Amino acid sequence: MGEAHDTFVIIGGGLAGAKAAQTLREEGFAGRVILIGDEHEQPYERPPLSKGYLTGQAERDSLFVHEPAWYTLHGVELHLGQPAVSIDREAREVRLGDGTRLPYDALLLATGAEPRRLGVPGTDLAGVHHLRRLSHSDHLRGVLTSRAGGDEPLVIAGAGWIGLEVAAAARTLGTEVVVIEPEATPLHAVLGPELGGVFAGLHREHGVTFHFGTRLAAITGRDGMVAGVVTEDGRELPARAVLAAVGAGPRTALAQSAGLALADGGGIAVDAALRTSDPRIFAAGDVAAVAGRRVEHWANALNSGPAAARAMLGREVTYDRVPYFFSDQYDAGLEYSGWAPPGSYDRVVFRGDVAKWTFIAFWLRENRVLAGLNMNVWDVTDPIQRLIGDGRPVDPAALADPEVPLAALLDG
Repeated sequence: MGEAHDTFVIIGGGLAGAKAAQTLREEGFAGRVILIGDEHEQPYERPPLSKGYLTGQAERDSLFVHEPAWYTLHGVELHLGQPAVSIDREAREVRLGDGTRLPYDALLLATGAEPRRLGVPGTDLAGVHHLRRLSHSDHLRGVLTSRAGGDEPLVIAGAGWIGLEVAAAARTLGTEVVVIEPEATPLHAVLGPELGGVFAGLHREHGVTFHFGTRLAAITGRDGMVAGVVTEDGRELPARAVLAAVGAGPRTALAQSAGLALADGGGIAVDAALRTSDPRIFAAGDVAAVAGRRVEHWANALNSGPAAARAMLGREVTYDRVPYFFSDQYDAGLEYSGWAPPGSYDRVVFRGDVAKWTFIAFWLRENRVLAGLNMNVWDVTDPIQRLIGDGRPVDPAALADPEVPLAALLDG
């Protein structure tokens, strides 16, 4: 593959797909490149949708991966607003919703993920929101900047990353916020209770109300609009709008209908070269499960798209990057590297001042670093990731001591 007469098709108009197209051209691929996106927008980055763009601090044009003319200048054919509906692996063709058939010599699936629905009465009311697309952020920003709701809060179902980032954006804009979360702390499934408690404190300091240990049971309405919510433990709360922030599921329907292997935990199963069970089809971004693990964060889309492009060209590729994520909430900026859900670690070590939101947290198992989160402490991602990759035991006391450089722990 990779000859001038070859056609490479990319399904997915997000960061992973756009970066894959860019890499194909940078690596010298002279064949036909086709990028298919089911939105009418050119490929854009999603993190600002719950951060700066939602608050109005980031301009719309800053979201797009490339300038509008880039695709024409680099010979990348865009099929926007027209979803791919099927893959014929035998004929090596992709069929679009309008009946168009596009041939491929290599195919990349970067179809991303889709927000999970609440599945409770009232979700058809106007004022129930999800946040995954640019249009979603536009609609939600209209709610947060409108005073029509008076003092009634935005109710957020789910205290994951999206839920907390929107909570911060809403409070920044002066909207009251109530968060309903079935676990005992925010971010419990990702960070565990130790850091979950820290984030609860951060948001409470900014006026967010939490209801833990319960779920949304129903959304109530008036004249077709959201008016309130009912929780499983019987609370009745007013609401100007409801955001469903209960996670996202990989968009695997296209792969499944084509007979590609799926991972047990969700996503399209790929090897270390991001190759699916069909050697001509690759997957990247949120939808790809490498060694059974999916990573839905921005950095994974940024890096796996180019890696898949190189693999499509026949280059030697081993995609084994340490997962990385960043978030901005109020005046707290943070980076998280690694993977340490509850049950995988035996202790958390803090370095710095947690009360002032200036610290690093390390998740350890048998004194080996599994993950690290730095809040308002910068230029430490590289040593944190090296500690994770090194895999050797470290002294927890030295890890907690700000006077001991992290690099010294690597040299020990």
